[in-house]
Amino acid sequence: MMTKTSSLTALLTLVLATFVVAQNDRSITIHQEIDFNASPQRIYEALLDAKQFTAFSGRAAEINRDVGGTFSLFDGHINGRNVELVPNKRIVQAWRTVDWPEGVYSIAKFELKAQGPGTHLIFDHVGFPERLHDHLAVGWEENYWSLLRKYFQ
Repeated sequence: MMTKTSSLTALLTLVLATFVVAQNDRSITIHQEIDFNASPQRIYEALLDAKQFTAFSGRAAEINRDVGGTFSLFDGHINGRNVELVPNKRIVQAWRTVDWPEGVYSIAKFELKAQGPGTHLIFDHVGFPERLHDHLAVGWEENYWSLLRKYFQ
């Protein structure tokens, strides 16, 4: 049986390998920059608090807020682990859809920068199957950014 430390080490090794592969093929990178009328703390909380995530997305979410903690979003369609959490500044997640092959993860990184009373979010998603680029790019806008904007109106 793997310990929590060895499981986290194995996950981080997988994540780093995925990140290196993704950085070598820029065609499978999504980069988006979004402005919100909410503080970095409110955005951070909405992304990591299961009740708030469920409220803005309209679909069930379970989120363990610890580094190495698992999450399940959008009624179980998306799952993964938190790789790095810097309160109110950065969230890095090993992220996958349930229909990807077992053990295949991408990396989703949310950088939160205060901008007046609001937040400038810099988002990068790397390491996903290339054929899914357009689908995922639209999905982030439709399932995250537009719903978060509406949530914080």
